[in-house]
Amino acid sequence: MKMEESTLEIKSLKTIKEGQAEICLKTDKVFYNPVQEFNRDLSIAVLSVFTEEFIAEKLALKQKKTQNVNSNINNDNNQIPVTILEALSATGLRSIRYAKEVPNISKIIANDLSKDAVNTIQENIIHNNVQNIIETSHDDACMLMYKHKHPMERFTVIDLDPYGCPSIFLDSAVQSVQDGGLLLVTATDMAVLAGNSPETCYSKYGAISLKTKCCHEMALRILLQCIESHANRYGRYTVPMLSISADFYIRVFVKVYSGAIHCKKTTSKLSMVYQCVGCDNITLQPLGGFKDNPTERNPGQMKAYLPTGPAVGERCTNCNQKHHLGGPIWSAPIHDEVFVSKVLTHVQEHPDLFGTAKRLDGVLSMVREELMDAPLYYILDKMFGRVHCETMPMLVMRLEADPVASHILSQDTKTVIDLSERADANPVSRRDGRLRFQFNPTPYWGPGSRAAINVGDDKMSKAIKNQNKHKNKERRQGKREHSPRSDEETRKIHAKTDDENI
Repeated sequence: MKMEESTLEIKSLKTIKEGQAEICLKTDKVFYNPVQEFNRDLSIAVLSVFTEEFIAEKLALKQKKTQNVNSNINNDNNQIPVTILEALSATGLRSIRYAKEVPNISKIIANDLSKDAVNTIQENIIHNNVQNIIETSHDDACMLMYKHKHPMERFTVIDLDPYGCPSIFLDSAVQSVQDGGLLLVTATDMAVLAGNSPETCYSKYGAISLKTKCCHEMALRILLQCIESHANRYGRYTVPMLSISADFYIRVFVKVYSGAIHCKKTTSKLSMVYQCVGCDNITLQPLGGFKDNPTERNPGQMKAYLPTGPAVGERCTNCNQKHHLGGPIWSAPIHDEVFVSKVLTHVQEHPDLFGTAKRLDGVLSMVREELMDAPLYYILDKMFGRVHCETMPMLVMRLEADPVASHILSQDTKTVIDLSERADANPVSRRDGRLRFQFNPTPYWGPGSRAAINVGDDKMSKAIKNQNKHKNKERRQGKREHSPRSDEETRKIHAKTDDENI
């Protein structure tokens, strides 16, 4: 009898396999999103390269402190502990994949606020035989990180993948990650970051978003400046390693360091954005700058200065229209080209480790082809459409009764235009047909619904309880109004009224 009950219980489990992990779900209250497999694959590829570099840097620093280059130091990776916190674990799939697929991991803490999620994680840890690496935690993510902000207790890696905006976790995260550690942050509230609600974007991220064709890159740069802002409050600064926009979310990988001097340089990495309302021309206004100021004691000294402004006039010089003001945004590079190349090489050498290897190859190749020192971008069809021209080939030009188009076309050409074919106009990733967008795994896929938190006994949701509430109320009132009373009912009502009056 006991064996039959056990068999029935196993059959009721929902099993999910991804990478080297296999998780079992007993309840739908624990959030799992299969679309995020690319996100998890990318994180594993990045961490595989990062952990190797991190250990090498720490060992080199140890050797330097000994001040004895000839000493034979044991380069055992176990000397350098690598700890990971997944602050919002849900099913625990990501933590289990980290434990089984990322080398050199000492300990992983899988935390969640939901008791159901923590129980599921614990069962999946045992099921995947990784209990020697992963520990579970049932705590508020911010409070857990605040408990580890002491330099001796900080995490090597913190992964934040919340439902929506991550800004509420950033203050605690930047304090509880080691020097040279990695912070992985996902944001899924793209409508806010892409300019649909600038005032909400400011309240959440401290920057005004603008509606532009390059809105996804601007979203990345808004998130990066938000992380930098939180880090600077504690004498820390960030170095972006990789930043991508994919599907319905953005994902950034940044290293965090301590150094008050470097925090002063943040103003030179941030800019306000002027966007012309007519031709969409974008002008950046840096918040600060640095110039050479050599002295006898310090020949390489740099001096901070405040730039003059504004960077634009009252009217756009191209189309004579006004400007919108957005930002501040991160205007420094958003990738580390050397690091991205190492991650791409790792993916190409181990394609069998990733279910989305082709897409990883395509996206990382595209990242390497970006201009690192050119923030934001323009879209050709938008530029040509503004002056009512065919995009390519430009055979017909029509001048409509449009003040913006008229003013732009009336300007003298001051730049030499070379229309000869360029070899780099069609990048290698496009010529080779490398995958950039994954195919829809299921119908109606997307970010999914928010995970439910178990706070007590199961109760019917408010939406279900109130379903057809108004219709039922009107139906009951209609019955009372139209149903005739019998003589006996009328007599009883009058008798009750008379007794009350007495």
